Amino acid sequence: MSEVKKIATRDSYGNALVEVGKDYDNLVVLDADLAAATKTGTFKKAYPERHIDCGIAECNMVGIAAGLAATGKIPFVSSFAMFAAGRAFEQVRNSVGYPKLNVKIGATHAGISVGEDGASHQCNEDIALMRTIPGMVVINPSDDVEAKAAVRAAVEHDGPVYLRFGRLATPVINDRPDYKFELGKGVVLKEGKDVTIIATGLCVAESLAAADMLAKDGIDAKVINIHTIKPLDEELVIAAAKETGKVVTVEEHSVIGGLGSAVCDCLSENLPTKVLKIGMNDMFGESGAAVKLIHKYGLDAEGICAKVKDFV
Repeated sequence: MSEVKKIATRDSYGNALVEVGKDYDNLVVLDADLAAATKTGTFKKAYPERHIDCGIAECNMVGIAAGLAATGKIPFVSSFAMFAAGRAFEQVRNSVGYPKLNVKIGATHAGISVGEDGASHQCNEDIALMRTIPGMVVINPSDDVEAKAAVRAAVEHDGPVYLRFGRLATPVINDRPDYKFELGKGVVLKEGKDVTIIATGLCVAESLAAADMLAKDGIDAKVINIHTIKPLDEELVIAAAKETGKVVTVEEHSVIGGLGSAVCDCLSENLPTKVLKIGMNDMFGESGAAVKLIHKYGLDAEGICAKVKDFV
């Protein structure tokens, strides 16, 4: 059996910017002295006249992007999620969200898979922050194929978009002819009748693997990929909950304010359902190898399988 191809979604982001940049000559990219890490350096190499290094000044970078958007440009601002969503939150809220400007935020190095950089850089709060900004679209792609599709969809969408990318190489699971990306629409990857697993980002591939493990124990799990956390595909979430009666959410993010909270908000209003949220449980991360951290905090297939078995 051939080895599964793995690609970090931050690499996908850089490559997608170049491809989309061919079609949109008003697309510009701003970075905060991290072009090599965020992979916007790929775009800089292809279109140096459309890349602006703003230095380590994320708040100012967002302000510049707002100005560029007001003139008809489509600016992508890029930095680590901790800085793009955290440090520059006020500028994103007031300079981009409030006037509904067409700024795209490419946030890389999200979640504990940042690894050795430690808790200060492992942003597990960004989805929660961005969800609270009125009109902000929040996307967390699961693999290379989805990340590239998400970048193009963000450009085609008129308004602010937050895109979350990772440092760790993850399995390519959407490399198939019938794959279609649509903002606000979840994707059913596996049908099942006993429990629904709703996952996002790198946890999607792990949830699929967990479903295979659960099947060996006689548990038939439905698996859904939610790449767009806001707006949430409420219709799909409600239908799945109605089918299986139990829902598990899985995310490389705090269980407070992220995918799990979005799903619970939806179900509590429309179809009260028992929900288990798997993620970071009100805690900071720590320095360590990314794969080992994902295992320690129960976000790999083994950890997801064990928690779902206890829940079911």
